[in-house]
Amino acid sequence: MPELPDITVYIEALEERILSQPLERVRLAAPFLLRTVDPPLRAAEGRVVRQLRRLGKRIAIGLEGDFWLILHLMVAGRLHWKPPQAKIPAGRRGLAAFDFPPGTLVLTEAGSRKRAGLYLSSGKAAPDSYDPGGLDVFEVGYESFRAAITSANHTLKRALTDPRILGGIGNAYSDEILHRARLSPVTLTRKLSGDELRRLFDATRGTLLRWIEKLRNDRGGGFPEKVTAFRPGMAVHGRYGKPCPDCGAKVQRIRYASNETNYCARCQTGGKLLADRALSRLLKKDWPATIEQLESLHKPR
Repeated sequence: MPELPDITVYIEALEERILSQPLERVRLAAPFLLRTVDPPLRAAEGRVVRQLRRLGKRIAIGLEGDFWLILHLMVAGRLHWKPPQAKIPAGRRGLAAFDFPPGTLVLTEAGSRKRAGLYLSSGKAAPDSYDPGGLDVFEVGYESFRAAITSANHTLKRALTDPRILGGIGNAYSDEILHRARLSPVTLTRKLSGDELRRLFDATRGTLLRWIEKLRNDRGGGFPEKVTAFRPGMAVHGRYGKPCPDCGAKVQRIRYASNETNYCARCQTGGKLLADRALSRLLKKDWPATIEQLESLHKPR
């Protein structure tokens, strides 16, 4: 699933291409993609793009007249920048196209389970209803971060990926953050010491900043086309059985529900292996059963 660094770079590339441009037409190849009916999608056509925002893992395109297109890419949704009036890819992969004078933004989704969603909303406060409410780690200080992380007694893995606590972090970057912080994914948040909480705060910011800069450099002036949860240069995520880049020990994993957590036992757990039934049950209990359930979590308003 595209997470904060990926969404940030998507938005930067879109700003270069569609900001101050009129949305000429929206073409849907998959009617299920559109999750709202009022206002009708045609109401967005002809309106100029005034701003773009990140709402957790969602992309919000602000149009004149306080209309907002919200894109939630979920696990396998991806964006592509094509020449004007480009065709939507044939078959089940192609979902929609958004036509602008300089080019066409095409939305695709791999796999048979179609989870991506498109929403159209209007009003000045419209984007807020699609914001899960998690903190932006670049807009808050340590004390706000500490209060949010310890607001409930979850495993660290769950706390980092809960969209009501922190915005934009998922399975991939939570593994990388915990490795950098030298913390176990199953440590309970209210058992963290002050030093551990500070390390977690610094590691969260540092890891996300590092990957934002790396993805910016990788795209250059182009559009980000290689968006994936498994990237060369990651320390532990997706590297089960491979050597930890810091200590050389084999990366371990815990499997639970349809998810997998990767960690280095030597760097994060004092050499203790965590991948046993009891810990898998712990994470499964602390983690929603499906991606949809996790992504639908919102703070009460």
